Amino acid sequence: MDIKVYMQGLGLQAKKAGREISRADSGKKNQALLKIAEIIESSEAFLIAENQKDLDVGKQNGLDAASLDRLAITASGVKAMTEGLKQVAALPDPVGEISELSYRPSGIQVGQMRVPLGVIGIIYESRPNVTVDAAALCLKSGNACILRGGSEAIHSNQAIASCISKGLEASGLPVEAVQIVATADREAVGELITMKNYVDIIVPRGGKSLIERISKEATIPVIKHLDGICHVYIDDKAALDKAIKIAVNAKTHRYGVCNAMETLLVAEGIAAKILPLLADIYLDKGVELRGCPKTCSLIPQCSRATEEDWQTEYLAPILSIKIVHDMDEAMEHINQYSSSHTEAIVTEDYTRARRFLREVDSSSVMVNASTRFADGFEYGLGAEIGISTDKLHARGPVGLKGMTSLKYIVLGDGHIRK
Repeated sequence: MDIKVYMQGLGLQAKKAGREISRADSGKKNQALLKIAEIIESSEAFLIAENQKDLDVGKQNGLDAASLDRLAITASGVKAMTEGLKQVAALPDPVGEISELSYRPSGIQVGQMRVPLGVIGIIYESRPNVTVDAAALCLKSGNACILRGGSEAIHSNQAIASCISKGLEASGLPVEAVQIVATADREAVGELITMKNYVDIIVPRGGKSLIERISKEATIPVIKHLDGICHVYIDDKAALDKAIKIAVNAKTHRYGVCNAMETLLVAEGIAAKILPLLADIYLDKGVELRGCPKTCSLIPQCSRATEEDWQTEYLAPILSIKIVHDMDEAMEHINQYSSSHTEAIVTEDYTRARRFLREVDSSSVMVNASTRFADGFEYGLGAEIGISTDKLHARGPVGLKGMTSLKYIVLGDGHIRK
């Protein structure tokens, strides 16, 4: 197979389908999503059987238990896919939405309209359910997509893609609106991220090495985040019970996720009171603690943190802790070491909370809440295609609106400029 010719062919088909899907009304897009859900539900045995082929190869190749778990499609997984499709169908359609419409002194009206981005290339690893999530969000937002899943899930992704194609065809929408790259050749990724004539946005979802490669080599704008080095700052005006609940949840609710806390900052005025209590909970849950000298003096089981610790996304039961003089020192630390993902302050001081919200430069900033809430579903977006720590064009969890752009519209009635 000539990879360049193959990928250019996908791009050409996606571009054409994108124009058609961008014109589709909400009813037709929702009909397609519900039809896909129906077909996936009735194809449960087929999807699980195809997935088993990937699992068998994965076991032969020595994939660990966690990787096999992410790869697996179960009956409950199929149900979650169908529920996700129904939820996206129920969301408001952002395409065509007009905002900020106002009269100008000349008599014209000027406003902004939401429009699809065009063709979105999505590169992801392991989880086959991403195929459904990505297709659903792209379809609802009027975009065509080219999906490149990991080679470890190739049978699963193609099986899901066949269900999506049948749903699109049954609904009268172009099947090329959602295309799966059918080769495991790594050159396909290199082509996809440089096809400027056909692809408008690239979204990588996976490990840091994948995202670094895409960010470095892509000639197309990329929506991405590299790290989730998230901080929680416990202020000396914090309520003790709230602070403990939030700090424990932010770290231990799940370890291997990008919105888990990796560094805990504690004001010195409250440190002696709260850190021993938190340490008992963390140690009981098997969390390894690494801290500054002041922290180590309060927690004997804590090892000394290095400069590298402040810069590390552990994705594991490891936590770095630093005692700071006040909120200003906490914000200095955050702005130096944060990956601009999510930061939280725990305080009962309204003025400090407002300052923290205003001055901390991350895609999500929280007051008295766990960083684990930094998620598209929790934000009411229904679903997300990923999280962006960049400042253009979307920031934070990227839902349907993040998969559209704005264009200016002008309404007149024979108006001419004088």
